Amino acid sequence: MTDHEVQVLDDAEVRAAHTLFRAAMHHPAAQDEQWAHTRHAYVPGRTLGVRGGELLVGTTTSFPAPLTVPGRTGVPHAGVTRVGVRADHTRRGVVTELMRAQLRDLAERGEVLASLRASEAAIYGRFGYGVASRGRMLAVDRARARLHPGAPVTGEVRLLAPEELDTVVPEVYARLDPSRPGWQERSAHYWALALARYHAGDEYLVAAVHTGPAGPDGYVLYTFVREEHGRALEIRELHASTPGAQAGLWRFLLGVDLVSRITTDDPLPLDLPLELLLTDRDAVRTTAVQDEIWLRLVDVPEALAARTYEAAEPVVLSVRDRFLPANTGHYRIGQDGASRTEAAADLELDVDALAALYLGGTRPTELAEAGRLTVSTPSALPSADRLFGTGRPPWSGTFF
Repeated sequence: MTDHEVQVLDDAEVRAAHTLFRAAMHHPAAQDEQWAHTRHAYVPGRTLGVRGGELLVGTTTSFPAPLTVPGRTGVPHAGVTRVGVRADHTRRGVVTELMRAQLRDLAERGEVLASLRASEAAIYGRFGYGVASRGRMLAVDRARARLHPGAPVTGEVRLLAPEELDTVVPEVYARLDPSRPGWQERSAHYWALALARYHAGDEYLVAAVHTGPAGPDGYVLYTFVREEHGRALEIRELHASTPGAQAGLWRFLLGVDLVSRITTDDPLPLDLPLELLLTDRDAVRTTAVQDEIWLRLVDVPEALAARTYEAAEPVVLSVRDRFLPANTGHYRIGQDGASRTEAAADLELDVDALAALYLGGTRPTELAEAGRLTVSTPSALPSADRLFGTGRPPWSGTFF
């Protein structure tokens, strides 16, 4: 069954969409106090719904969030979130129609990229999304963890008063270095989403800001969770623009009393040098490496032209996009940029595989070894590795 009509929901219908999403995630409907904060996370005109008769059976929404790609900040991008289908209407094509309508809408808005955070890895590849970044989950034994004497600690850390969280943390985030691929700008709508549970009283959240010689340059949000053998400090977010801010925030966290472990709720960068900051590297354990950004190239020619490429011989990619066929075609990629071409393809791949390598998180060689990229010109593969390479792994640190 695929004849569902997708509609843009008006403001009066958005709460029903939110209730549907929460039910799909096995949560009860938001109380009035919760909704008073959460409603600000919905951008007018961007929430879509599917009806079965008079009943709302599926929904998704999005928000604008300009993204950093290799060599460029602020590329038009949408965050896709709150995708949900009623349990009695699953596997009827509802999500497919929602995704199709949403991608058309994003294309009309000029948002050349979209991303989401997937609750299930098997769902979104068929819609052209691919894993563009990964991060690691950590557990730190606080009793063993100490910064080494040469750690580049600079500046001071200050705990924020609860009434400062809404204003100070967004201001600090806006000051941070946006150069890492995957970084995204955060609007007031995003902050409403991120802080809704805190404002509704569902979560105790602590915020601390690091200030270095040039001003605020990092912050951490954390809470506390009970464990079998004590209490853990659980990091919700940690962002630092400088090595001094990174070291300073970790020194602060390691000094918090009455906790046995420091853990992470969402993945931190793969290249976080925490083990190197400590006298005992075994005090840190990577508990998992998780997918982070699921990226979709909405407008392939514009997206390929938006980023820069490293020095290497040009290659021609053949891209297949079964969901948005206008993206299908051949593209010449070189240090001088990217454009459509009629030349024969050196490498062939689907758009979800292109998304995986777009930010530099996966090498073309890895895709070829996994059977997700077909090689017609063997010499093009190492060239593609160099062209799409980046100096650091992509990471967003923004969850929605």
